[in-house]
Amino acid sequence: MTEKKIRKFYIETYGCQMNFSDSEIVASILSDEGFEACLDLHEADIVLLNTCSIREHAEDRVRKRLHYFRSLKKKNPGLTIGLLGCMAERTKIALIEEEQLLDIIAGPDSYRHLPGLLESVESGQRGIDTILSADETYADIHPVRLDSNGVSAFISIMRGCENFCSYCVVPYTRGQERSRDPESVIREAKDLFLQGFREVTLLGQNVNSYEWKEGNTTVNFPLLLERIAGLDPRLRVRFATSHPKDLSLELIEIIAKYPNICKAIHLPVQSGSNALLDKMNRKYTREEYLEKIRAIRNCIPGCAISTDIITGFCDETEEDHQQTLELMKEAAFDFAFTFKYSERPQTIAAEQYDDNVPAEIKERRLREIIELQQELSSASNHRDLGETFEVLIEGESKRSDKQYFGRNSQNKVLVFPKTSQKPGEYLKINVKRVTSATLIGEAV
Repeated sequence: MTEKKIRKFYIETYGCQMNFSDSEIVASILSDEGFEACLDLHEADIVLLNTCSIREHAEDRVRKRLHYFRSLKKKNPGLTIGLLGCMAERTKIALIEEEQLLDIIAGPDSYRHLPGLLESVESGQRGIDTILSADETYADIHPVRLDSNGVSAFISIMRGCENFCSYCVVPYTRGQERSRDPESVIREAKDLFLQGFREVTLLGQNVNSYEWKEGNTTVNFPLLLERIAGLDPRLRVRFATSHPKDLSLELIEIIAKYPNICKAIHLPVQSGSNALLDKMNRKYTREEYLEKIRAIRNCIPGCAISTDIITGFCDETEEDHQQTLELMKEAAFDFAFTFKYSERPQTIAAEQYDDNVPAEIKERRLREIIELQQELSSASNHRDLGETFEVLIEGESKRSDKQYFGRNSQNKVLVFPKTSQKPGEYLKINVKRVTSATLIGEAV
């Protein structure tokens, strides 16, 4: 009797940290059902693309990649190709018709059904499941850490979003907000620490909305963060992403209280114009946002603050653009992720507003935003010259096998000569020089 061949799967992940976390959940589900993960695309029997729909560029990258997979499938007709995540949820059957090579379409809440969908493919049918759930959190799944450095790991604490920013497709592709049982999150963090991981990043579309009610007890995000930080002072804790409207003084005080909660907050502003913030349905004003920045600076000295900025949103004027530049200067962001607005189908903006800022103006404004942020980031790095930071060693530098790299609490990358310490250990590093993106130092 011939043994059934173990099928190997390969996952490519596009987009945000949440997608990388989801890919690890998928790997766990498939591994538990007898499939085997592999890191070489050309060894795989099953290729899965975990996708993002938040920007048009992200979807374009996936479509280009699918053209390459078409050539692979011609050489190997038995290759199974599946599309997972937000793009699968948004496009559904239309994508099957457009991309005839796809065997599986599975939305973000359908990963438990992947083994059954793969069985459908083996019997000659396509596997499609894009039903959103009101309660799926994958809380009982122990993620397989794909291509992990063994030092840092992601933990998803909630799924979905109910903010309905007018430009954003996420509420339609990931469904309503639901939080994981705090005990399952704490257990996962503790298990990771016992395995040797020394940093966890708590993930959610808006972690500040985390809330778990059980009887008369309510656990909010600051309380969850505090409980995880209390597991062991050697476990660093990060989180992403915070919505400014929900960033509380309680959370800021918890971050300040615990040395192992990283002093880095990602707080997407999107625009410095009240008119555009209102049109974007962000639910805060420029003044309220800057008040949160001041609260962070006052309570957590040295805290790094990063942000997201969209330029060229519907009806954006030159004055709106200048207000964004002025806000950037006042906030003095350490990092920023900057984008040109791209209209996403099915969003409020697509249905109600005109995408009426010319492409060349978007390009010019984006250039000005990037140039300003480079100045702000350079100034931030230069302030660190001569400072000493505790750095968690993550691994060998890509440029030299004689150097390590790691990050400080502020999420800045430091490169330094190798020492007797190993990845996963902490080291004090004095900053000797800086580049636009990196701090370069020596152990003290």
